[in-house]
Amino acid sequence: MSGEEDWNPRYNIAPTQPIPIIRQNPKKPVRELSLLRWGLIPSWAKDSSGAARMINARSETAGTKPAFRDALKSRRCLIPADGFYEWQKTGKEKQPYCFEVADGELFAFAGIWDRWRDPSGNWVKTCSILTTTPNAVTSAVHDRMPVILDPDSYDLWLDPGMQDATAASEMLKPYGAQFMRRYPISTRINHVANDDEECSAAVELTQAQPRLFS
Repeated sequence: MSGEEDWNPRYNIAPTQPIPIIRQNPKKPVRELSLLRWGLIPSWAKDSSGAARMINARSETAGTKPAFRDALKSRRCLIPADGFYEWQKTGKEKQPYCFEVADGELFAFAGIWDRWRDPSGNWVKTCSILTTTPNAVTSAVHDRMPVILDPDSYDLWLDPGMQDATAASEMLKPYGAQFMRRYPISTRINHVANDDEECSAAVELTQAQPRLFS
């Protein structure tokens, strides 16, 4: 695999920031690593205002939504990661959790990408992560989860010659709960300026103090 970008590990990535993606070169048998903005801007968009809302695409409807339809058919990518975060609502508070595969091994989200020409004539390349229904590990925290692709699906998912959106959609399933784990993390993750290993470190949840009066 070749790469055109340098990449340092990130622990707290916000919408519209660059994230690494892996694509198949359509002209030669090589996979390439690139940095694309997280938050898809369709090629036909008039402006980039909706990018932050396009960080995810629902796998159930991506094949029919104008914003994602063409990308699912011909601009698919892998988005490597070793964890992701979701927040569980507990009353007025939100407790963040980190989700991992096995013991923190590298995996890949199913991604799609597009390119959009800005008013200055420059090409802006962006991407989105496909989501699906949750498995038993994620459902206690959130009603959606990102699609984690089975490594056996990588070749077909990246194949530029495979332009069957229905076949692509069939790969977008919840990942096996038996291969995943979750643990609570610090609310430091809520602040974009915090981007270090401590963001994904496990914390102990304090039990609510008993109430003396009801």
